[in-house]
Amino acid sequence: AVTGSSGAGTTTTSLAFRKIFAQLNLRAAEVEGDSFHRYTRPEMDMAIRKARDAGRHISYFGPEANDFGLLEQTFIEY
Repeated sequence: AVTGSSGAGTTTTSLAFRKIFAQLNLRAAEVEGDSFHRYTRPEMDMAIRKARDAGRHISYFGPEANDFGLLEQTFIEY
């Protein structure tokens, strides 16, 4: 698994893995974590502001912003 925030080098690392897998004639599946976000970026920015105004904190990486149940189900079904 390759995970990380935007700008953390995940694309570069993923490309390296693709080359390695191709050289070894391996077929790998890729699951984009962005596919499991609950909100668009503007919607998430608004949700963060609303949470802050209510004295709460939410994060792009937490369950408020991501459908972890759907992600889990994807891996179960795969």
